[in-house]
Amino acid sequence: MIKRFPEYSLFFLLLFCQSVKAASEYPLTLSDGSELLIERYMAAGEQLFIWLAPEAGLQQAERNTASRLAESGIEVWYPDLFEANFLPVVASSMDKIPAEQLAGLVEAASKTGKQVYVVTSGRGVIPVLRGLRQWQTQHPSSDSLRGLILISPKFFLETPEPGQAAEIMPVVKASNLPIFVMQPDKSPWWWKLEQTIPALEQGGSEVFVRALNGVRDRFYYRPDATAFEDTLAEKLPSLLLQAAKLVSTLEPKRQAVLSKQPLEDKIAVTKKERELKVYGGNPTPPPLSLLDLFDKRLSLADYKGKVVLVNFWASWCPPCVYEMPSMQRLADKLRDKPFEILAINMAEDKATIQRFVTETVQVDFPIMLDSDGTALKNWGVFAFPTTYVIGKQGKIRYALFGSREWDEPDVLAVLDKLMSE
Repeated sequence: MIKRFPEYSLFFLLLFCQSVKAASEYPLTLSDGSELLIERYMAAGEQLFIWLAPEAGLQQAERNTASRLAESGIEVWYPDLFEANFLPVVASSMDKIPAEQLAGLVEAASKTGKQVYVVTSGRGVIPVLRGLRQWQTQHPSSDSLRGLILISPKFFLETPEPGQAAEIMPVVKASNLPIFVMQPDKSPWWWKLEQTIPALEQGGSEVFVRALNGVRDRFYYRPDATAFEDTLAEKLPSLLLQAAKLVSTLEPKRQAVLSKQPLEDKIAVTKKERELKVYGGNPTPPPLSLLDLFDKRLSLADYKGKVVLVNFWASWCPPCVYEMPSMQRLADKLRDKPFEILAINMAEDKATIQRFVTETVQVDFPIMLDSDGTALKNWGVFAFPTTYVIGKQGKIRYALFGSREWDEPDVLAVLDKLMSE
């Protein structure tokens, strides 16, 4: 069961500090004798955050947050495990960070006598879970590690092809920690909570989820951040303080972690070609019947005898926005042929969608409203955008996740062939 954190007012926790707490470079000797250089934001309080940067590396926004946390009494350590292991700052490097280093960091932090919390986001969750699991195995009676705070974590091996099941990293099901998840709702990962939270709980973790409404992943350091995302980014120290406060009320975990769970699966992060591929799943499409922007009910079954491009999208998704003009050009080219585009919007309000399709992209093909995400779940959509091509007999023939130019010759050749069947 997902335990949702109540929406208390943030005002009383906001920090209005005129001074900025400066970091110092601090050489840390781990238990194996190796030395690790960390950015240390010292504070006199009883709590200490180890913040592991994700695949994008350490951001200035995170340094600013650390300064404000230190002003509030929370010490923050930023280890650069990319540099320490001579790794490039890319997603594939996350799988190469040794669990021993994370375990060593927790051990060093525990010697301060403070309550230790680990913070990360994105793919940083995988090396963190591996390292914390190792530390718990080595220190089963210690209560210094109080919990884990995750911001939009990615728990999956890779983004699967449409029609294929997504695989959760094995360490997720072998974890046993109090975990606080902050999850933006404008994110593909928002729709995976019903899968990821039970996986975490399987190993004994107690999980709390706070919905961050109206923002996208990486909201606190996006170059294209909206005004609302900038506002919430200013509140990130408050959000982290609240998370630590809640987790600190729990009894420290002393239950043994699962020791026989295989944990060596590799994260697959190679970029896949954005081309239509023959669909490998069940060719019978799930039911699809939704209202459009004019409150008219449209059903996929009504288009039998036509080739139909079913596209799942959202206005907050940059790749979705990128491909929309080419979809309109495709619709224009095939307007007199047995072809239709059905664009399924992911749970945005009607006013937002109407503004988007008239002011931003100017499209006239049908927009269907998946107000509660039911269609997304039924169709197994994992990434935005995801597109399915339905043949004239009503079967799924091709599929693709990610954006592309839809009016290019290779796409037109596939669609012409399907229309001629």
